[in-house]
Amino acid sequence: MLEIGTKAPDFELEDQNGKIHSLSEYRGTKVILYFYPKDNTSGCTKQACGFSERLPQIRSKGAVVLGISKDSVASHKKFETNYNLGFTLLSDPDKRVIQEYDVWKEKKNYGKVSMGVVRTTYLIDEEGMIVMANDKVKAAEDPENMLQRL
Repeated sequence: MLEIGTKAPDFELEDQNGKIHSLSEYRGTKVILYFYPKDNTSGCTKQACGFSERLPQIRSKGAVVLGISKDSVASHKKFETNYNLGFTLLSDPDKRVIQEYDVWKEKKNYGKVSMGVVRTTYLIDEEGMIVMANDKVKAAEDPENMLQRL
């Protein structure tokens, strides 16, 4: 996980509609940048729907939500459509940004060890600095916690 007080690495990734986004285009805006393991899974769906439900309040506090996983653009589009999500989902199939943000880690699940995305949320300020970092995210609670942090 990247440290609080460090500059968030810039990136360019494709969203669910095929549009390229960079972190630098959000300069002047707070960014909730969250990394999640997989589209259309239970925890990831709870987290995404929670952010979507709170979007009006998040936007009123001058922030945007960006979700990143290694899923494809097509998978993101289906996820967005299935749950009527109202924010940007970014595709990182080569895990370049995922690794840059230090969220690709060894995970243990039912005794099995594998590599994967550790659910992590960063809050990035208007100047591009990391002001909050959490890698102990509870999917269902994260959207409300982030709204309170804003």
